[in-house]
Amino acid sequence: MSAVQANGITIEYEQIGPPDAPVILLIMGLGMQLIAWPESFCEGLAARGFRVVRFDNRDAGLSTRMPSAGSLATKVMMARALFGLRVKPPYTLDDMARDTVGLMDALGIGQAHVVGASMGGMIAQIVAIEHPERVKSLTSIMSTSGDRALPGPKGKVRRALLRPRPRDKAMAVRRYMEMFRLIGGAGYPPTEDELRARVERAVRRSYRPDGFGRQLIAIQTAPSRVLKLRGVRAPTLVLHGSHDPLVPLAGGEDTAANIFGARLRIVPGMGHFLPEALIPLLVDEIAGHCLGAEDEARSGVRRAAGGSL
Repeated sequence: MSAVQANGITIEYEQIGPPDAPVILLIMGLGMQLIAWPESFCEGLAARGFRVVRFDNRDAGLSTRMPSAGSLATKVMMARALFGLRVKPPYTLDDMARDTVGLMDALGIGQAHVVGASMGGMIAQIVAIEHPERVKSLTSIMSTSGDRALPGPKGKVRRALLRPRPRDKAMAVRRYMEMFRLIGGAGYPPTEDELRARVERAVRRSYRPDGFGRQLIAIQTAPSRVLKLRGVRAPTLVLHGSHDPLVPLAGGEDTAANIFGARLRIVPGMGHFLPEALIPLLVDEIAGHCLGAEDEARSGVRRAAGGSL
């Protein structure tokens, strides 16, 4: 892994695949690190002919830890933001989108297939909105348009988000496992071995409970992207699980409905997790989408109408 200076911060990143291949840029979600993109997923995309770049968002992993307003102040802001009350966030999703473009600049990437999961999907949408010339294609996974009228997390999930993050790492492992069991989905629940291995690796690498809160505030204070999404012309794939209790399916449906020509792929039984059992399907969908966008770019043809699977 390596690090670059971009948008005034340090961003940790990793590259997999041929250096001269088309780039797939992966943006991870709330509180998650670049290693939350499974190795099998990244290697599968690289094997399909792509240079895969994944990175730690600000306040996560080994990228810059942002200044703290204090634990109590962060908790208050987080609670106010979750209930739609006015908050001045420490930073915004737009800032995180600028981080993403800054990373591309630092790595000499003119254009990329931008793929984001959950909060990462929101950031990817903003990159496609604000920097269309940099986006060959967009893939938004288990994310949302930000429309306030859409359903939010289930009650148990909302309460879990608001629970104070433990400072003890052993307790953090238990809490993360509880959370992923809650949001993983009934159709493809992660096995205990798979879940424990992923969580323990993440906590060993980096554990930033305050960063989680600041990122959550950025999500909750972000304005709706609906009107701006209607101007996106990048070939777009929206992937969403039918049983997502954190970002309900309506979020993915609304995202696809507001992007010209977007294709919605609903995965039956999938929750808010990327389980090993679904990696072949996800690789096929995303690689196929990106290869199709490459073909469109070469031929100068843009998809004329959207569809749903």
